[in-house]
Amino acid sequence: MELYLIRHAIALEAAPDQSDDARPLSEAGIQKFKEAVQGLKRLGTRFDRLYHSPKLRAIQTAELLVPLLDGETEVTPYLATEPGPELLKTLAGASVGLVGHEPWISELCAWLLTGHKKGETFPFKKGGVAWLEGTPKPGGMRLLGFWSPRVLRRLG
Repeated sequence: MELYLIRHAIALEAAPDQSDDARPLSEAGIQKFKEAVQGLKRLGTRFDRLYHSPKLRAIQTAELLVPLLDGETEVTPYLATEPGPELLKTLAGASVGLVGHEPWISELCAWLLTGHKKGETFPFKKGGVAWLEGTPKPGGMRLLGFWSPRVLRRLG
């Protein structure tokens, strides 16, 4: 399985009366991530399935990735919390994208690569992407690529 771990794009700060879950992407975040998606497209990235957190900024990021999707998107609460076996059990497809948040996306990356949740080893910038291959279990995958959004934009 190919697995793409994606941190949501740049979002607005929460307004005083707004929940963190309802924070949308900023206009700059949308534009920059659209350019990053073009970089992924140039790399030949395709998804059979795209899972995302239920938080608005992850939903909007997933929507921007739809041009790379051959299958469906699916919301999962497991991408809005600490990574665990429940998330790994839900994954289906040969090429899967996961859109989530820090620190959980970094911890997921470390866990899948090393078997340990040392997320500070793999810090994701907003809109950053890691490309993994292997069996989605702790220590069962290897890293094929780790791109900042700036690098992806330059590829586009």
